[in-house]
Amino acid sequence: MASKLVIQQPARVEAQLSVGSTKSFDEKGQLAREVHAVQWTCTLRLSRLVRAGLLLSSAILISTLLPHPWSPVGVLNISQSHLASSANPADDWKDDVWPLREQTPWDISTDFPFPRSLEYDVTEGTWLRLDVHPKTGDIVFDMLGDIYCLSASAYTESRLDSGLLSRAIPVLLGVPHDSDPHFSPEGDRLVFRSDAELGVENIWIREWNGCEGSDIRPLRIVNEELKDALALKDEEDDLLSSGIKETAERKHRRLLREGRLDAKRVTNETYRWVSDARFHPSGSTIIATKWYTSSRSLGAGEAWEYTVPILSSTSNSIKAGSGKRLVGRTLPAGWGPDNYGDQQVGPEQFIWKGDDTLIYSKNVKDTNGGWTYSKDVHQGINAIFSVNLTSQRTTTLVDSFPGGATRPELSRDGRTLAFVRRVRDKEALVLKDLETGTIRNIWHGLTHDLAVVSAPMGTYPSFAFTPEDDAIIIWAAGHIYHVPLSTNAVGERVIRGEPRVIPFTAHIEKRLAETRSAKIDLKAIETADTQRVYAFHELRVDEAGEYAVFQAAGATYVQKVGEDQAPERVPTLHPDAPYYSPSFVPGSSDLVLHARWSDVNFTTFELANVTSGIAYELTGLPLGRYYSPILCACSGSGRQIAFLKTSGDYLTGEVVATAGAGLYLGQLQLPSGSDATKSSIAIKNVRFIPTEIDTDDLLHTQLRFLEKNKKLLVQEPRRAFVIDLAAGPGEFGDYPHETVASGRMSDELVVSPLSVGSSQGTIPAAIIDFFHVYYVPAVKADDAIWSRPANATKGLTRLSVDGGHSLTWSGDGSKLFWFLGPWLHHVDISKLNVCANAVKQDTTTFGIACMKKLPEFQEVVVEYPGDVKRLKEEAANFAAAKYGEEAGPHAEFFVIANATLITFETGNPKADILRDAVLVTRNGEIEAIVGVHDAVIPYGATVLDAEGGFVVPGFIDVHAHWNGFDTIHPARSWELETFLAYGVTTLHNPSADTVLAFSERFRTERGQLVGPRIFQTGTIIYGAGATSYHQDVVDLEEAKSALLRIKVEGGPSAFSYKNYNLPSRASRQRLLLAARNLSMLCVPEGGMNYDWDQTYIVDGMTTIEHPLPIPVLYDDILTLFALSGTGSTPTHIVNYGGVMGEQYIWATEDIPNNEKLRRFTRHDILEGLSESTSRPLNSYQVFNTSISTAKLVHKGLKAHIGAHGEQPLGVNYHAEMFFTKAGGLTNYEVLRAATSDAALTLGIDDAVGSLTPGKLADFVVYPPGVDLLEGDISLTRDIRFVARGGRIWDASTLTEVWPVPGRREPLPPLNAE
Repeated sequence: MASKLVIQQPARVEAQLSVGSTKSFDEKGQLAREVHAVQWTCTLRLSRLVRAGLLLSSAILISTLLPHPWSPVGVLNISQSHLASSANPADDWKDDVWPLREQTPWDISTDFPFPRSLEYDVTEGTWLRLDVHPKTGDIVFDMLGDIYCLSASAYTESRLDSGLLSRAIPVLLGVPHDSDPHFSPEGDRLVFRSDAELGVENIWIREWNGCEGSDIRPLRIVNEELKDALALKDEEDDLLSSGIKETAERKHRRLLREGRLDAKRVTNETYRWVSDARFHPSGSTIIATKWYTSSRSLGAGEAWEYTVPILSSTSNSIKAGSGKRLVGRTLPAGWGPDNYGDQQVGPEQFIWKGDDTLIYSKNVKDTNGGWTYSKDVHQGINAIFSVNLTSQRTTTLVDSFPGGATRPELSRDGRTLAFVRRVRDKEALVLKDLETGTIRNIWHGLTHDLAVVSAPMGTYPSFAFTPEDDAIIIWAAGHIYHVPLSTNAVGERVIRGEPRVIPFTAHIEKRLAETRSAKIDLKAIETADTQRVYAFHELRVDEAGEYAVFQAAGATYVQKVGEDQAPERVPTLHPDAPYYSPSFVPGSSDLVLHARWSDVNFTTFELANVTSGIAYELTGLPLGRYYSPILCACSGSGRQIAFLKTSGDYLTGEVVATAGAGLYLGQLQLPSGSDATKSSIAIKNVRFIPTEIDTDDLLHTQLRFLEKNKKLLVQEPRRAFVIDLAAGPGEFGDYPHETVASGRMSDELVVSPLSVGSSQGTIPAAIIDFFHVYYVPAVKADDAIWSRPANATKGLTRLSVDGGHSLTWSGDGSKLFWFLGPWLHHVDISKLNVCANAVKQDTTTFGIACMKKLPEFQEVVVEYPGDVKRLKEEAANFAAAKYGEEAGPHAEFFVIANATLITFETGNPKADILRDAVLVTRNGEIEAIVGVHDAVIPYGATVLDAEGGFVVPGFIDVHAHWNGFDTIHPARSWELETFLAYGVTTLHNPSADTVLAFSERFRTERGQLVGPRIFQTGTIIYGAGATSYHQDVVDLEEAKSALLRIKVEGGPSAFSYKNYNLPSRASRQRLLLAARNLSMLCVPEGGMNYDWDQTYIVDGMTTIEHPLPIPVLYDDILTLFALSGTGSTPTHIVNYGGVMGEQYIWATEDIPNNEKLRRFTRHDILEGLSESTSRPLNSYQVFNTSISTAKLVHKGLKAHIGAHGEQPLGVNYHAEMFFTKAGGLTNYEVLRAATSDAALTLGIDDAVGSLTPGKLADFVVYPPGVDLLEGDISLTRDIRFVARGGRIWDASTLTEVWPVPGRREPLPPLNAE
């Protein structure tokens, strides 16, 4: 959810994006956050939505408004049966885009090390999916990715009366995650789901020999082969962990002791995944749910039938993706086959009734093609249907209202349908007699179902009738229950007596990878006199390709190409202001045109001579936001200028100078040598030109004049076109536009400028496609360039080894340039022919093995003074002005006196609480902590009396999303200032734009922005089909490149990445291996998939972001999670399992009238939270998640505070602390989660997270009277002062207190008041 997720719908449909949510893909430009917050929306173009949504992070749902759907299956009228439409849209849809490339060989058990082992016993379990043997009554169930069996004797009446524990017999163990066990009709075979081998969940089958006969850890071993295999287990596990390749003999023994020696595949999916297989009554085929992702990573189900292999056969070759679709997805009104893959909701949980009828459950509330969060469980979400495959007649068996109807299971005689539904604050087991239609809620003791989330693990665990239909065996509340049944006078089944727990004990045996951790020398980075920019963008090159100009974190620089010398900053009139959008003046490489930003005056263009150092202000433009200024290559000093105007945006506001977005032309006179004394140049004859330019997405749009000033070349991410300016406007004022090249999925597209208009009808072009740089020597305008291997454009050549961005041509079309981190690359196009044969023969990577030798690259080193250096200088100036020059030696001291400190240095509350303390800071660090009577304060130091108030370390938001980093105008950030004003001094964004978010970090450290220090994962490594995010990671080289693309853009501050629902465990493991060599953390999206979350823990990912989707957890997963070393960021604000926590905050607080928020946050966002829906407390599963979190913490897990960037910022961070406390943690434990535990997990604890001498001076000061330890946890938001790196602000206004008292730069005009 995390990041918010934007879903692309048919282009004709208007879409809305919740600005109240944060940005990152999925979820943010979502795909980075699945945007769930609605209520305040701003209409955006669909292309902008997809990009922004994907950026919005790690759980936000972007709602898409579509017409009310038409239903061919009786969803809208439960009283009738309907014939399905004869036109099945699935028949005309091909699933032939994703993945781009197939996985290379990998075995999750042997190609990835698991050096640790964990064993323990449990008597309860979480979400146990089970089946009952059709003849013996034995129970098979899954737990923690292993499969166990309970003999039918475990639930005889005498055994239940005794209360004795029955041993759960392990029948499948090992690294593969196994689940969903189900028996064949005769009980001789068992099908199950497993990610064995490649790590994609498939259906497997094995012979069934009864519980005892399938025991792979028998108490008395009679099988000598198994005995030998078990005796060698530890030794052979160690060999695998050491990287010693497995021999055939060792593999045989491993498979034997895992219980899968003779198991065979039923399905062979390598990208989609399959679950919940059920045998056809004939036993020859199975039906299963196949899960399809769209641009969003949530799965939509379909019914697929697969042939069951003969176990005795030695051949088991199954074509990838084979099988037969029996029940597909239905589409909303107006959608056609081309939109079929965009449907996010489908049928699931299929069971057979007879030979040709399927029963299934389906979400019927999300009817517009997009899946949404926080639905009303009491109104109902899922309904149950049956479809006859012969007649194609679909019938509603159980409507969704009230309380929903999900997880259908059928009695052995086919008469009784059992399912689960919500009834008030309970979950009921329900029986419907299919002959009489009678429905009875027979037991209200179940765990709440998960129809409210996307649940590939099942909306409720599978259950089953006993062989004689005299009981139901079902999981609930951590146990397996026996629910006795009888029949009434008319043959309807009813409950007979009280359900009883079937007591069991199971021995858990897990192999664990090392948890991914890293240590960052943050203090050395933050206290250095100079810091460095690593992320550059807005690259442009002169005519000959000899000089490059670019933006480097709010400043523009010129770099001599091919020479080992530092770049020079472009001369400016206001060096402290941010500058952006530079370009060279054609024919005059010493002249650079760029833009200056002011939060009051908006954009001003400047023309600079990089040789003389003279800069000129361009006048004559009204107040506005301008971008991409260029001049024509005209003769003489008279030049035409073209530039773009944008309307309002998220960061600069949408209330001032918003009209007239688009292209403008004007004239100006270049300065001559005699104009050295001039300070300005007038732009005259400014006029608007109507065009097709998309002004909502300009970052990767480039303008260039052609034929002097007769034409304008516009290069957008997926279309390059020429506007014929000389032709003039037509009858309706429009200018002729001609497309010259296009990209199918490209993020950047540039064409050779001198080849535009070629009589050949083709043009050389280059694209950024799926993070790599590609070149095509000749392409037609209507031949969309694409890098998918099976469908690649003819002649496509890959130029980048690890990727690139900011693609541009030299003016003469001879060279192509791009950036990757601080490395400026260029290639001479004339030299590419030497690899022509290699390109032709390589249909997968397009000649890179040859091409990688051709591009040249150089490191660009841009440095700036660090904040600590500036702080020293400013402190000296302050002390000299206040105390005189003699105060200079001690000017850098800032002292908090008479304070109550909670240091979080030891983790022991008694040792960490220091009363009557003095906190001494110096040069941005904590110098000392002493008692008030021991303090000696030097003359010249600044002293603040805390009046006994609490002082705690600065808060760390481990899971924060925000939007402003991708605003093209470098404005001050109201978002960052809001975070800081609420005490957050360190942000970690688990879904952002790699280049732009690191640029924002460097701008903050440079002093252009006020806010917390920023860390982020960069662009998510995404599994679903979003074009700007998708990565296959099919081999180790691709894994390394995926992480390098993040690492090089952030330098030492890039230490984490986000696996976002990659469907292949092999891909996830490859990334973890690459991360070890790059000292990077993995903070994966916990995207409502309980099975995947368990593999994240076992494989050693650093954290799980978002809660496990099951709110109430039991000892099996509690122990595994807590002892694994993986941390948890539960984000209660966007909780799973029920209504999200943010809605509780909106409903219980007067957000719009919060005086402090109104100083920092856009009022339209706040006012959008004015009205909320009242919902009962039992709809908020957030409190159950909080209880589970507290249990995990008390077992040893490190939990963190992460508020997901949900509005209102700041307030919701403290609300997240409130929710975390609600489950049973103390105030101290909650504050520890917000400080030291977060720092430890992120590997920055040597610098932040506790009040310790030698660490950075990040702290929060509270007023006297706020009791942080025993008082209301909500008072954590009542902050007096906040300090980041020794710089102090008044938290109520963010006016600087020290070292520059009273400093408060204005924000852009955000509000109409």
